[in-house]
Amino acid sequence: QLQLVESGGGLVQPGGSLRLSCIASGLTLDYYTVGWFRQAPGKEREFVTARTWTGGNTYYADSVKGRFTISRDNAKNTVYLQMNSLKAEDTAVYYCAARRLRSVAVRATTSYDSWGQGTQVTVSS
Repeated sequence: QLQLVESGGGLVQPGGSLRLSCIASGLTLDYYTVGWFRQAPGKEREFVTARTWTGGNTYYADSVKGRFTISRDNAKNTVYLQMNSLKAEDTAVYYCAARRLRSVAVRATTSYDSWGQGTQVTVSS
């Protein structure tokens, strides 16, 4: 069974950067589509970005396009989320998720069956 653990969250000023990591254990990520989602207080969990298991397709929410970058290092069994030009509205708990061999509907939370516990990102001056 795949386990995911996020890290790298914290407090950052507007305009700053953070890099989140999602380390997988139990199975290798080679054949998993991986995604990042976030949930702000009182709001539903929303899609941020995803990268398919083939590596050929990457998707971003409009709100983060041009500022966030997803990457993966299969050798380290790790997925990263580089977040630049952070805004107060990026404040949320960030979750990584994975699903084996998934290539469609990658923006939906229901497309994933493995989730991390989340890491808090707070953007504030």
